[in-house]
Formats: sequence, C-alpha cells, structure tokens
Amino acid sequence: MKMAVMVAALAIVILAAVSLHGADAATYVVGDAFGWQNPPNSTFYSSWASSHNFTVGDSLLFNFATGVHDVATVTEDAYTNCNTGNPLNIVNTGPANVTLNSTGMVYYICTFAGHCNRNQKLAVNVGGSTSSTPSPPGTTASPPPPPPPPPGSSAASTTAGSFALMLMSLGFMYI
Repeated sequence: MKMAVMVAALAIVILAAVSLHGADAATYVVGDAFGWQNPPNSTFYSSWASSHNFTVGDSLLFNFATGVHDVATVTEDAYTNCNTGNPLNIVNTGPANVTLNSTGMVYYICTFAGHCNRNQKLAVNVGGSTSSTPSPPGTTASPPPPPPPPPGSSAASTTAGSFALMLMSLGFMYI
C-alpha cells in the first residue's frame, strides 16, 4: 500500500511537470487588433513579425472573415512572387489557428485575387532571430539578449514545487 501511494504521488508530480512545460507555448494574434486582411502599408506584417520571438510550439491566430480571406502556407518562392497556385496548406475558415512545428522560416499568404500583391503576406522566423540583417564580413554578431520569462512562469514553478512538496509529504506520512 505504501509503495502504491509513493508511485501514484511520483506519477502526479511527473504529469504536473510535463503539463507546466507545455504552458510555455504562446499564441500570437497575427496583426494584433488589425487581424489578417489587406494591410495599411507594405511593411505592416513584416514589422509585426519582427517584434516577436517565435518558437516551436507557438501558435499563430489569423483573424479573418470566412469567404473574404484565407491563409495559405507556401514556399519562399511562392511568398516572394505571390504565387497562389500550389500552397503547401490552406485554411479557408476564419479564424485560423496554425501551430509552428519546426524551426526556420515559414511563409503565409492570402490566396484571394490581389491580396498577396497588396502585401497580405507574412514571413515568420521560428526559433531564431527575426532580423534579416547580416553581419558585416569578419565580424560576429552578438546574440540578442534572452527574452524575459513569460508572465506567471515563476508563479507556475512555485506552484509546481509546492505541489510536489505536498505530495511527497503525503507519501512520507504513509511510510
């Protein structure tokens, strides 16, 4: 009986730690309050993307009206040339939630006629710097400072630690 309680307590601690680790993923609303539509200028979405540090597991929420816009994942060439013919993936129903699954550049466009050419397109650098400015030859770029911890992460760690301590205490009561 005592061993069963200890094993159960350990399993709960492990599950709590795993679920708290997943809480690090963030959801970004593309374009913030403006959403996913024809932007007011040619740099709107690139400026928006450069203000965020995207990592694997994060999600992009594209807010758009169904039937008026869509969001297509495309190659770099299709992004650059606004080629809407062969998207890698397309979501026609808004709002669309897209999870970032790998590091590197990911490209999105709206395939509605003329929308991409009016700069309704987004390039996201996942897991790396969003700056595209190369370092001059012979120099080494300084890595950007680490981002601050997400709000509530210290509280979550404290909660998990307290929870684990409580469970271990309960287990030791039965020994």
